[in-house]
Amino acid sequence: MQTTTITTCIAGRGSMRQRPPAGQRMWRAWRAAWCAAAMLLAAGTSVAAATPPPATAPSAAATADATDTDKVLRVGVSEVPPFVIRQPDGQWRGIAVDLWSRIAKQLGYRFEWVPMPFRELLPALRNNQLDLVVGALTMTAEREAVIDFTHPYYQTGLAIAVPADARGGVWSAIGQLLSPKFLLLMAGLAAMLLVVGALVWLAERRRNAEQFPPDARTGLGNGFWWAAVTMTTVGYGDRAPVTLAGRLLAIVWMFTALVVTSTFIAAVTSAITVNSLSGDIQGQADLHRANVATVSGTAGETYLRDAQIRRTVFDSVGKALDAVRGGTADAVVYDLPILQYRNMQRRDGKLHILPGTFDNQSYAFALRSGSAYREPVNEAILGVVNGNEWPALREAYVGRGPGS
Repeated sequence: MQTTTITTCIAGRGSMRQRPPAGQRMWRAWRAAWCAAAMLLAAGTSVAAATPPPATAPSAAATADATDTDKVLRVGVSEVPPFVIRQPDGQWRGIAVDLWSRIAKQLGYRFEWVPMPFRELLPALRNNQLDLVVGALTMTAEREAVIDFTHPYYQTGLAIAVPADARGGVWSAIGQLLSPKFLLLMAGLAAMLLVVGALVWLAERRRNAEQFPPDARTGLGNGFWWAAVTMTTVGYGDRAPVTLAGRLLAIVWMFTALVVTSTFIAAVTSAITVNSLSGDIQGQADLHRANVATVSGTAGETYLRDAQIRRTVFDSVGKALDAVRGGTADAVVYDLPILQYRNMQRRDGKLHILPGTFDNQSYAFALRSGSAYREPVNEAILGVVNGNEWPALREAYVGRGPGS
């Protein structure tokens, strides 16, 4: 319509020449006014068409969800002590559970627990089967791409636990030398010396009665003494065989003693070295010299594998702790709060958890992307974790250990 009007206005110039001279001035003024009005109308219409519609306010339904106290939220959980623990009576407790209970009470939310396997929690959240997931959820970029995390409520990392009596030094070496394995080795060596001494006594008791008397008690004692000093190459010279059988036996024993002595020294050195390795684990850098226990499929196993540290993998943290306590592993590497909790539950054989963490990570709650609950829950989390009662809540489950 606007194009037709402007075209007509322009075309009027041709027809103007055919107007009578007397009315030409009046006709020109009228045509100019009419064309100007048409152009203004066309420009106004174009501007109106190009102007975007005004921005709409956020969905009222989405905002109302966060303030609807009648709605029962579906909160997914999976047992991961000490963050989510199922009591014998069916009630849920733990660091994450207690935190959410306080937040829900503060915000006036009603909710129900929906237990399911850990691997099903996030898919259920994305499929609208859950409104929130509470637990020890590690914040990662991959997860953030498909869901929303709240502010972190717990910062942690991997920790190292060693035997509580790993003192190192002289006393620790003495303890190893008095171990059942070493004492059994000593008993075997003493039995060998007694057998060799008895053979020498039998060969020498008639022709060398002065050094190896016929009396069994004295003769066997002298034979044991001779076998011991010959094995150690000390050779005091107060006892020496004079018969052919005795001297042949002495030659055989001298060469055999070289092997026995080397084996004995290697066993003692190994015992002291192994103890030194376990007793000297003071931090992350010492793990390369030890056999480390951890749990299969966890961040601990990933770290040890990537760092090329010798490791023994178990299917539970309890078995890993038992391995260290039993001496088949030198240390255990696992998440600090879980190590603290499991160690507290052990009545006997508690381990010593070294201070400090590495390969750190943060735990948070999870919501669907764009959830209206995120902001109020975030504000409530900050209020609780920065409050005076938060340290006591954590210590109730993991004690006053490293990282508490």
